[in-house]
Amino acid sequence: MPETLFVADSDVVGLAEPADYVDAVREGYRQRGEGAPAKPRTKLLNDDPPGMFTAYAAVLPETGAMGGYMYSAGFADADAWFVTPLFDADTGEPLAVLDGARMNPFKTGAAGAVAVDALAREDASTLAVVGSGAQARGQVRATATVRDFEDVRVYSPTAEHREAFADDLDGRLDAAVDAVPSSADAVSGADVVVTATTASEPVFDGGDLEDGAHVTAMGQYHPEKRELDVETIERAVYVPDLRERVTQDAGSFLYALEQGAVTEDHVHAELGEVVAGAAPGRQSPDDVTVFDSGGTGIETAAAAHMLYERAAERGLGTEIEFAPASEALTGE
Repeated sequence: MPETLFVADSDVVGLAEPADYVDAVREGYRQRGEGAPAKPRTKLLNDDPPGMFTAYAAVLPETGAMGGYMYSAGFADADAWFVTPLFDADTGEPLAVLDGARMNPFKTGAAGAVAVDALAREDASTLAVVGSGAQARGQVRATATVRDFEDVRVYSPTAEHREAFADDLDGRLDAAVDAVPSSADAVSGADVVVTATTASEPVFDGGDLEDGAHVTAMGQYHPEKRELDVETIERAVYVPDLRERVTQDAGSFLYALEQGAVTEDHVHAELGEVVAGAAPGRQSPDDVTVFDSGGTGIETAAAAHMLYERAAERGLGTEIEFAPASEALTGE
């Protein structure tokens, strides 16, 4: 029977820095841009008890891994649980099962950072972030590894939250991190804008965006919810993680489409196509670029494989066994 490694949450602690996640995820998107298979999430909603069960996956042939997330959120205990199965892309054997919650902000932040590296101006020095939760922290820490920011401005509606966020990250980054009283104060003049919220309506006015700004929107993946307004989508060189996801749950794009501001041809390219050099990214210093991130198996499988290899090298994790179907189904 193949030996599979269970990597617990305690094993994940300290295995990788934000830059390590960015390197792994960039390589995953490059493979996607060259044809690696990936599909958008499947999200199942339950009414009683209320909750969400979600799954998505990708195959990364050159990494030699395939896998993704299966996770539940809400339900009776109102908590969330992230399970990450990882398989060998050559043999199909199970390599590992990871407790995936701890890596979530880092692997998602890494996808945003890969987009910033591919689409933002090289001289970007001011970062605005709207949101102050774990995902916003992951985005900022990862993005700070691909650009030399001098100033980071954070806004969220609760003053205590944005101030705590600024205090925490001010000691982690080389940049000065400040809490500001409005999204306009954060976004105006910013070279890079990150939205990481649970908002249902736009979190900043597209008119406040400077020419040449890049936006990473990662807080919403619901067809009727949106972080970005029509003006932002209309102005943008629009790049999603997966083209197929756009018409499924990219609420900001779907609303702009319904309003007649854009057509489906407004989708410029997938992020992987830009990373792989199969499509251009920014073509002018004045371009406004948008990366619409809904979460995929690409960053999940890439990050999980990196963590699995590091855990194995350090003798971490617990070996478990799976019976191959050829034995289990026949009873032999």
